Amino acid sequence: MPDMSASLALTHLVPLAKEVDENKVTPGVLGFIVFAALALAVWGLMKSMNRHMGKVTFEEDPEKPEKGAVASGKGSGSGPGGKASPAKG
Repeated sequence: MPDMSASLALTHLVPLAKEVDENKVTPGVLGFIVFAALALAVWGLMKSMNRHMGKVTFEEDPEKPEKGAVASGKGSGSGPGGKASPAKG
């Protein structure tokens, strides 16, 4: 009896496979190849970016006071805390 149920199931599945619309446009193999190529390109670019970002050093050099700068900050044009003061006038 198991053979009868298997053939009955197959007879119900065969019409489902033929219900595909012949006029429907699908991406097909070319669409898959283009998508795979784009995915590989993005993966390669991300890997390259990660490698280049690993080479970057984010250490900043400490600011050195300019020559002739007075302790009050008048000579360098910067206000307290090393921030530039707005122009007057």
